[in-house]
Amino acid sequence: MNEIIVTADSILKKFPGVIALNRVSFDIRAGEVHALMGENGAGKSTLMKVLSGIYNPDEGAIHHRGKKVIIKTPKEARELGILLVHQELSLSPELSAAENIYLGDWPTNRFGIVNKRKMNAAAKIALDELGCNFGPEVLVRNLSIAKQQMVEIARTLVFNANVVIFDEPTGTLTTTEKDQLFEVVRSLRKKGVAIVYISHKMDEIFEIADRITVLRDGEVQCTVNTSESTIGEITNRMIGRDLDQYFHRAKAEFGAELLSVNQLTIRGLFKDVSFSVRAGEVVGLYGLIGAGRSEVAETLFGVRQKDSGEIIFDNQKVSFSSPKQAIEKGLALVPEDRKSQGLILGMGGRHNMTLPHLSLYSNMGVPRVDKELQVFEDYKTKLEIKTTGPEQLLSDLSGGNQQKLVLAKWLCAHPKLIILDEPTRGVDVGSKSAIHQYIATLAEQGLAVIVISSEMPEVIGVSHRILTMAEGRLVGEYTGKEMTEENLIAAVSGLTAA
Repeated sequence: MNEIIVTADSILKKFPGVIALNRVSFDIRAGEVHALMGENGAGKSTLMKVLSGIYNPDEGAIHHRGKKVIIKTPKEARELGILLVHQELSLSPELSAAENIYLGDWPTNRFGIVNKRKMNAAAKIALDELGCNFGPEVLVRNLSIAKQQMVEIARTLVFNANVVIFDEPTGTLTTTEKDQLFEVVRSLRKKGVAIVYISHKMDEIFEIADRITVLRDGEVQCTVNTSESTIGEITNRMIGRDLDQYFHRAKAEFGAELLSVNQLTIRGLFKDVSFSVRAGEVVGLYGLIGAGRSEVAETLFGVRQKDSGEIIFDNQKVSFSSPKQAIEKGLALVPEDRKSQGLILGMGGRHNMTLPHLSLYSNMGVPRVDKELQVFEDYKTKLEIKTTGPEQLLSDLSGGNQQKLVLAKWLCAHPKLIILDEPTRGVDVGSKSAIHQYIATLAEQGLAVIVISSEMPEVIGVSHRILTMAEGRLVGEYTGKEMTEENLIAAVSGLTAA
């Protein structure tokens, strides 16, 4: 089971203005989980895209079972048994689960007609093996994100993969769904499949991985056995320094009540939600996926319209019919999905940052490029955004730098209250720490902050007060020593009274 399935030898990959991989060597062995870690932009996903045929290396070689191979396309990688389960799901929502599993390689009869019966039968076997409670003919658009991910994983079974690459697979999964995924990973490992596991979550890595390789700035820093390493050592290798204080909580100096929500309701989503936020206060909103947290935030911001209830902001009763009205009053929302809701990936950082606030950076309708460049450089420095310049397309930036730019986009309008929905999802440990520090800085400057997070250590570490939600209702409120993981779990699991 120690057979080396794939070896990458001195891989060099360049993009305009950056060396993404600088002579990286890496191997994957049968029957092991090899974790690949590093900050956003370290080269992890680039290396995996080289191995799976999405990118072609500029220099270096790939060997599969000891034989040098040239992998020009994902189809060629799949024929070798190398499959990538993408961080961003690569499914067609209007096709069935079976059609997505076989996408690009549908089985046909001798007349070239797709053999749906054969395809559905093979897909059903794979889905059943994964414990899925849906059939091969269901449309992917009708499946949850977690179930869509199982469709991605089913490809590894029907094509008899010998190498499976998981790129941030648990970013949108609940704890139960994560445990189910880990059972799948362990099952594949027992079968002798070589697994690469990319994640920013240290607890996951130390639970599931046999070895860890760390990349920094496109270069390998170390490869170690997980049992012989520590979280502190891996963190230091990733970012080149120790994180003396991972979470940062602002000083508790609160001003007047800025937001008051009373009996807010949207039928079918949430009911009778009431809470308040003071200037200089960080209020955490914790709950399981589907609890209604994001929907409450979107209602405050004017994305959704309430059925009943009252919102008082800055001493005025408000009912925003659009985000534009909310922005004008001093609200900001950093959305959960930065790629589809927070950014225009085909534009540069300067345009993305100022787009919602053109009136602030124009003169009689004519953009003031000098003012745009000034604010871009200002927040680039404040948030340590790594980019080649204001015009670099955001599609070329790492996830952490994209997230920082979403944050900068709203801060440059100087809001009074900012809502951060999963502010560090898919972000590396160094960037997480920087964002936590900046949340504390904003509160100490007098902003009111609402942080929505599925990560208990994060919401506990940055918040002055935590509200818990379950099934569309507020079910608890905690401060000080009451803010413990045990209390939060009990509240959202229905083990404590509302």
